[in-house]
Parts: sequence; C-alpha cells; structure tokens
Amino acid sequence: MNVIDKSLSEDITLGHLLDVLATVPNAPLIFQYDGHSVKPGYHVTEVKAGQFSALDCGANPEAWSEIFVQLWDIDEDGRTHMPAGKFSAIIRKVSDHVRLESSAKLTFEVSDGERPMALYCAGSPRLRDGSFEVELAPRPSSCKPRDRWLAEEKAKSACCGPSSSQNCCA
Repeated sequence: MNVIDKSLSEDITLGHLLDVLATVPNAPLIFQYDGHSVKPGYHVTEVKAGQFSALDCGANPEAWSEIFVQLWDIDEDGRTHMPAGKFSAIIRKVSDHVRLESSAKLTFEVSDGERPMALYCAGSPRLRDGSFEVELAPRPSSCKPRDRWLAEEKAKSACCGPSSSQNCCA
C-alpha cells in the first residue's frame, strides 16, 4: 500500500504564515512546488474562505474552515518575486471583505495557466539568503478514520509523552 507520510507536510495556518512573513516584510516570498520555484511574476489571483461540513467514510461528521490562496505561476513584465509584505497586504485587503479565520486550514491552488490547477499544503516559511521560501507539497486525499487511528497508535507507542507511565527516557 502506498501511503503518504503526512508528517513531512504538516498544514500551517494563515495566521502562522502571516506572523512569520511580518518579521521581514521586504523579503521576497518564493513558493516552491513540484521541484521548482514559482516564477518571479506570479500573481495571487484569488483568496477564498470556506466553511465545510461533511461525513467521512466512517460515517463521522466533520467540520472545518479552510482558506484557499490561488497562485498563477507566470513570469510577467520582468518583475521580481513578490515581497512578503505585499502578499500580507493582499490578504489584509481580502479580509476587509471576506471573513478569514487565522486558524483555518490553508490550501494553495497553483497553475501556470496551461496545466490544470493543483492543490498543495504549505510548510512553514523559512528565511534563506534574504528570501522567504514556502514549500508547497501536493495535498493528498486520506481516510480520516484511519488517520485518527494512526495518531492514536502513535500516541500509545510514545513512551516519553506526558501521560506515559513507562520510564524509558532515563
């Protein structure tokens, strides 16, 4: 069975992304996906917020908030990568009109205008050589009951956790 290790691509929230970007607002913001960086002329073409209610494959009700940031990966007019502060200003402008929860799950939709749009989750931004880099990983589908079970099993096997009665950390 092919299973994607989600620990390699933990979701970040919009609030976390904006908090980190605020530390160096003039730093170029470079998203990386599918083994390459977005082109310097990329656009944030849409930001949307959704409230979702669903029933998973185990008949468990699910509810969550999610924010989608759409990136158009083009090179235009000899521009440079967007500064972190400009990206944050775009998000603030959207939040003037659309309720954006800072704790919402964050999904990026990326296309170059020719290939179909693909969904990505974002890793935490890292400042490298004066630029913020945000790694986007493909957002896989999953079975939520199985994911919960795996998390419970992982917690049970963790001997050094706060609720552990085992003394294996000595």
